[in-house]
Amino acid sequence: MTSFFDILLGGVFHAAVLFLVAAGLQLVFGVQKIVNLACGSFYALGAYFGISSVNWALAAGLPPWMFLPVLIVSGIVLGAIGPAIEALLRTVYARDEAFQLLLTFALVLMFQDALRFFWGANPQQLGNLATEYGRLSIGAFSVSTYNLLVIAASILIALGIGAFLQRTRFGRILRATAENREMSQALGVNVRWMYTSVFTLGTILGTVGGALVVPTAAASLDMPVELVVEAFAVVVIGGLGSMRGALVGALIVGLMRAAAITFYAELEILAIYLVVIVVLIARPAGLFGKPIE
Repeated sequence: MTSFFDILLGGVFHAAVLFLVAAGLQLVFGVQKIVNLACGSFYALGAYFGISSVNWALAAGLPPWMFLPVLIVSGIVLGAIGPAIEALLRTVYARDEAFQLLLTFALVLMFQDALRFFWGANPQQLGNLATEYGRLSIGAFSVSTYNLLVIAASILIALGIGAFLQRTRFGRILRATAENREMSQALGVNVRWMYTSVFTLGTILGTVGGALVVPTAAASLDMPVELVVEAFAVVVIGGLGSMRGALVGALIVGLMRAAAITFYAELEILAIYLVVIVVLIARPAGLFGKPIE
């Protein structure tokens, strides 16, 4: 039972962080029809900048337990790079998907060099700072309070995104633009501003996800590629463009990864992609994706 509980909590924690990145990826694709490989770089940038921000805050005398708000704010601040990146991607919106993939992959390589330039090649971490929030004991089980806070934050963000898309005027315009860009533009919607806003929101989700994971894992130059592999597994399983699919896909990938690491670590990636293969065979559009007509 203890192993099962550890797998469950570990998998859900990883899924909570993975969902933030996958949600940003789904949001950008749903509206702009761009498959953004650079989402992994935003995740890594959030991790590195989060570490630096916490170190600066601690050096300035901020209490150690305040590191969580600092991480969240650092991820949100990094959203400022979103408009600049979107302006670059704007040049390939009307071109073939291959150009879009090549450009976003080029961004991955450029961000990797930027990370190496500013933070060096060695992995960085925050040590045991997550222990500042202690552990929560439930009978014979014990779990990190920080992990529970991240899971709760991810759930609140998921609910917030759902409410934002369904109940706000901006959300309705966003969905209309995703459904029919030309008609929305003809009705007076500023599509360029809409694209910039959506891409910036997707960027923030990625950078916040990266910032939240660093108290439990080291930031390294391998993060962008590793995250892209898992994020695309989530997208394939859940369905491209589906926010509900991102949530379910993240849970499946997170739990599969946690189980594989516990029982046989060498099968971590293989186990995830076995699920991907099964979904592609049984339902090519994903669990919640719309079949292509």
